[in-house]
Amino acid sequence: MIEDLGSQRLKGRVALVSGGLRGIGLACVERFLAEGAEVVLTDLSSPEDAAETLARLGQAASYVQANVTSEDDWATVLAAVTERHGKLHILVNNAGIDLTGPVATTSLEGWRKIMSINVDGVFLGVRTFVPLLEQSGAAVKGGASIINVSSIMGLVGMSEVSGYNASKGAVRLFTKSIALEFAEKKMPIRANSLHPGFVITPLLQEGFQRWVDKGVAEKAQDLVDLMSSKTPIGRLADPSELASAVYFLAGSDSSYMTGAELVIDGGWTAQ
Repeated sequence: MIEDLGSQRLKGRVALVSGGLRGIGLACVERFLAEGAEVVLTDLSSPEDAAETLARLGQAASYVQANVTSEDDWATVLAAVTERHGKLHILVNNAGIDLTGPVATTSLEGWRKIMSINVDGVFLGVRTFVPLLEQSGAAVKGGASIINVSSIMGLVGMSEVSGYNASKGAVRLFTKSIALEFAEKKMPIRANSLHPGFVITPLLQEGFQRWVDKGVAEKAQDLVDLMSSKTPIGRLADPSELASAVYFLAGSDSSYMTGAELVIDGGWTAQ
C-alpha cells in the first residue's frame, strides 16, 4: 500500500496516467494516491504482468492495458474511466520512448514510431478526454489539469537525438495551443508541459545501455556520472522529484498556470 503523506489534497479527484507502470509515470501514480486521489494507469503490459504492482498500489488504483497510438485503445480507456469513476480531473500524458543516432542513419520507420508514441499519443489522450475533463473541471478550483510530459529536449537541442528533440518540441507547442484554445472557450481545463532533465528511469538506463553497446562507454554508470557532472546541481533526478512537480500542476495550487513550461532539470537549460 502507498504511504499516506497526510495532506490528502487530491481527495475526491480522479487522475489518469499513461505509461504508469514505471519511471516518472509510476512515481506520479504513487504521489497521487498518497494525496488521496483515485488513479487509473495505462501501459503496454498485460493485466497479469501488472498485477503485482497494482496489488502494492491498493484499491484506489486501477489498470487498463493500452497502446497510446491506438484510437480504439483510448476509447477503451475512456469507457473504463467513465464506468469506474464517471469523472476525470487530471490527465498525465507520460508514455514515451526515445530515439538516438545520426539523422543520416535514422530510419523513417523509427522516426514515425517515436512521433506516433510521443506526439500522437499525447494528442489522442487529450482529444479523447476533453469532454470528461471539461465536465469534471467545472467542480474544482482551477479546473481540470492536463500535464503533458515533454523534456528539456523539447527546449534545447542535442546531437544525435533529432527525432526525440522533434517529438518533445511538438509536445511543448501542442500544449500551449490547447491551453489557449480552452482558455478562449472558457473551458475549465488547464494544460501545461513538464520538462524533465536527466532522470534515473528504466527508459534512461535502457538508452545508456544502447550507447554502451555502441562502444561510447564501458558501462552505463559511466554515462550516469558524465551527465551528472554536466548538470549544475551535480546529479540526476529521482522520479519522485518529477512527481512532486506533476502534483503541483495537477492541483489547485497551480490554478493560474496554463500554457506554461515547468522545467525540472537541475539547472541544465540555465547553462
